[in-house]
Parts: sequence; C-alpha cells; structure tokens
Amino acid sequence: MLRLPDHWVWDSWYAQDDNGSWHAFFLRASRALLDPHRRHRRASIGHAVSDDLRTWRLVPDALVPADSPGWDDLATWTGCTVRGPDGRWYLFYTGVGRADDGLVQRIGLAVSDDLVTWHRHGDGPLVEADPTWYELLDREMWYEQAWRDPWVFPDPAGDGWHMLITARANQGPADARGVVGHATSPDLLNWTVQPPLSAPAGFGHLEVPQVAVVDGQPLLLFCTNAIAASRGSEEQLWVVPAPTVQGPWDVSAAQPIALPDLYAPRLVPDGDGWSLIGFVDHADGQFVGEISDPIPVRYDPAAGLLTRLPAAASTGG
Repeated sequence: MLRLPDHWVWDSWYAQDDNGSWHAFFLRASRALLDPHRRHRRASIGHAVSDDLRTWRLVPDALVPADSPGWDDLATWTGCTVRGPDGRWYLFYTGVGRADDGLVQRIGLAVSDDLVTWHRHGDGPLVEADPTWYELLDREMWYEQAWRDPWVFPDPAGDGWHMLITARANQGPADARGVVGHATSPDLLNWTVQPPLSAPAGFGHLEVPQVAVVDGQPLLLFCTNAIAASRGSEEQLWVVPAPTVQGPWDVSAAQPIALPDLYAPRLVPDGDGWSLIGFVDHADGQFVGEISDPIPVRYDPAAGLLTRLPAAASTGG
C-alpha cells in the first residue's frame, strides 16, 4: 500500500526497470487543501519505487505544473510510462492550463534517461483532440473537454505505437458520448489522431483506459463515474474483451468488476499472474486517497475479470 500522511494520492501507473524494480507514478495533492475535490487543480505527478509492488520508497516527484504562461501550468494529470527503442523513458501525461481555466485537456510528453529526472519534450502539447471525430469544449454538452489519460503501447506487428485516450464523440446524447480515443505514431514523438476505437455506449467518459493480455485474452480495462441513466448501473470498473489489443472495442458488452471502493486501477504483471492496483476512493463516505496493495485477478470468459480468491476461501460447499 502507498499512503502519504500529507498528500492524497490517486490515479497511478507503473513501469519496471532493468533491475526488476517497479516505479509507480501517481497523482498527488496536499491534504492541507482539506476538501479532496480541490485536489484536481493542484495535482502533480509523484514517484515511488518498490521491489514487490507492496512496499514503496518515495523518490522526487516526476513532474509538476509548468511555469506560467504554459499550456500545462495549472495541473499535470494521468498518463503512462514506456521505454522507447532508443532506451529512453517516455512519460505521456495529461496537462491543463490556467488560460482555459483547466477545462481543456491536452497530452504532453516528458523524457528521461534514468526514470528519475524528467524533462518536458518541447514547449507545447503533443496530441490534441481533432474535431473531425471528437467533442471539443462545449459547456452545454459537458463540463470539460475530455482528452486525457493516454495509454501507449507498441503495435503488435511492429508498426509503430498506439495511444488510447479518454475522449468523447462529437455527436450523440450528452451523457453517453464517451469513447476510446486513438492516435498512432511511428516514433513516440510524432502523433496522428485517428477515429475512436469504440462507439458511444452509455458512458459519459471512459477513464484511464488500458489494454493487456490476461490469460491469453486481450482486454480493455476502464473506469467511469459518469453513466447514462439508460444503462441503469452504478458500477465503476469495467472490462471488455476483443480479438486483439487494437480492438475494436464493443464497449456495450463491457462487464463490471465488483471492487466498489477501488478506482482507476491498472493491470500489472505480478509473479506468474496479473494484479489490479488502483486507489482507494471512498470508505465510510470519506475520500481515502491511497494506493491499494495488488489484487490478484484472472480472466474468466463467462464472468469477465475476476479477483482470484485465496485457496482457503474457495473451499466448502
């Protein structure tokens, strides 16, 4: 578990170095804000290291908001960290700026040679929403321009890289436009926005998307706190299978994951299997703001992603 006495921590993502150590990158904001709803506009990207995904050692923050004026001078939000073919580390992140009052989300990049010291790549955002397919800021339709939570992975055939993005389609009912945004790149630096990899299916947004192959099955994991009334569900965590990690994803067939206190989890290789690690959202009506221990999971075709019960708990009639 990762709990900071003076900061809330929430969305996180993970990378493993050459020595086998795990690096957690996570959003953090001071508990001195008192109201946890204020944390989003004060967020920076923290960094901790672990040998077992359970005991963490805090190291210097990876990224903080830029100096003003800058496109990301208000807050830095959720992203992912990958290693490029050049051996460098690439941290893709969401940024929001004061000029837009934090309402327009864009995706930026920082790079590192050692996973510890990070430098922004360029002075502007790397990937922005394309109105050909995606909704831009329209306060009558939604409270923000959703273009965040980049998840980057290599093309299975070796043809560059893919980026999944929390985005909204530019048509359809206001409370149901959430889609998996998509961009591609030959080199991790130059990106082309593509059509979404899913169709609207009753979600206002699909947050923190991730793909992984679990027990031989390509899966899309996402979370949401914005579900159209027509879906009639209060679940927050969802998983959906597809033939490949490139989708397309039939989000209408997504199955809920029964972990009501967890939000924004990631699938992380853990021993000989997979675990979910996310942040504890609420307990007893109060915001918690700490990162959970790994929760082992397996994929069951009939039931979706299941937590793996301890052997002793699975016995009996």
